[in-house]
Amino acid sequence: MKLFKCTHCQQLVYFENDRCEQCQYPLGFDPTQLRIVALQEHADQSFQQVGNPQQQQQTYRYCANHAEQACNWLVPAASPEEFCRACALNSTIPKLSKPEHRQRWLTLEKAKHRLVYTLLRLGLPLVSKTENPDTGLAFDFLADKPEEGGQKVMTGHDNGLITINIAEADDIEREMARKAMHEVYRTVLGHFRHEVGHYYWDRLVDNTAWLEEFRQLFGDDRQDYGEALKVHYDQGAPTDWQEHFISEYATTHPWEDWAETWAHYLHIVDTLETAHAFGLEINPGVAPASAQMSADICLDPYHLDKLDTILDLWVPLTFALNSLNRSMGLPDPYPFIINPDVRRKLDFVHRVCHQPQLSPVQPTLQ
Repeated sequence: MKLFKCTHCQQLVYFENDRCEQCQYPLGFDPTQLRIVALQEHADQSFQQVGNPQQQQQTYRYCANHAEQACNWLVPAASPEEFCRACALNSTIPKLSKPEHRQRWLTLEKAKHRLVYTLLRLGLPLVSKTENPDTGLAFDFLADKPEEGGQKVMTGHDNGLITINIAEADDIEREMARKAMHEVYRTVLGHFRHEVGHYYWDRLVDNTAWLEEFRQLFGDDRQDYGEALKVHYDQGAPTDWQEHFISEYATTHPWEDWAETWAHYLHIVDTLETAHAFGLEINPGVAPASAQMSADICLDPYHLDKLDTILDLWVPLTFALNSLNRSMGLPDPYPFIINPDVRRKLDFVHRVCHQPQLSPVQPTLQ
C-alpha cells in the first residue's frame, strides 16, 4: 500500500485514520483518487476537501459505517448510496450488540478495506451483488451459534458470496486454527485475499481463453472438489509439495492452488508498494554481487510488466524482513519458498491481472 498524508498539514497518516493527529482536521479516503484527504465540515454535515483547489467543488459525506468506527471512506454527497465501495459489499454483519462481535467485525473491516484498495489498484472488476446478483461480490460475516445447536460457520466462497467466520478475527482462535491446520501463515487479510481469488477465477479465468493454460499449470479444475478435500484432510499434502506449490493447502485442488497463488501475488504487490512508498533499498554489504540480494525498490509493482522484475525486488526484501523479525525474536513474516513451478503460476496470475481490458489505477501523488 502507498503512504498517505494529510492534505492540510502534510503529516504522514495511516490508511485507517479519520483525523490528523497534528492539525486535527477530519480525514477520509476518497476511492476515486485512492488518497486520504483533509476535510472541512459544513453545517449540513457534508465535507469539502482542504488543500486541493482542483477538488474544491467536490463535497462528500462519510460512509454510514463511519458512525460505527468501522470505515473512513467517503461517498459523494450527492450520491444516493449510504455505503462506500468497500462497505457496499457487505451482505451480513454480526450482531453488534455483543462487544466481542463488534471488535471482531472492526478487525474484519480493516482487512477488507485493504483488500478493496488492492483490487482498485489492480483495476479489477468490482461490483456488489446488489448491483449485479449474478456476477457481483458480497461478504457474509457470521458467528458460530453453538448454544443454539447450529453448525460451525465455514469460511469459503460460493458464486461471489464470501463467508468469513468472525472467529478468524480473534488472534487466539486464529492461532489455534493455524496450528491445527499445520499452516505456516494465517492472517485475516490472507483469508480475504484467498477467498476473493476464487471469485476472480470465476470472473477472469473460467470460460475464457485463459482456461487451457490454467489447466496446464494448476491441473484440471473439473476433478471432484469434495473428493479432493476429503483426500487432502485424510492423507495430507504430498511429501514433495514444496517443489510444486506455495502451500500445503494449495495441493488440495486446482481451485485452491489458484486461490493460494492469487493471495500470494496480492501479498507481494501490496508489500512491495509499501516498500516503494518508503523508498527502501536493500544493500547487504557482506553479500557478493552474484548473490542477487540487493534491491533498490524504486518501481511501482502495480505498473511492472514482468513478474521477474517484481520477484527480483521481492526476494531481497523478504530476506531483510525475516532478518529484522529474527532480531526481535519473532517468527519469519515470510516463511515461503518460491520454486520454479510457483514462479510460473505467479506469472500466470500476473498476466491475468494485467490483461489489456484491465488497467491498474494510478493513485494521485499530490
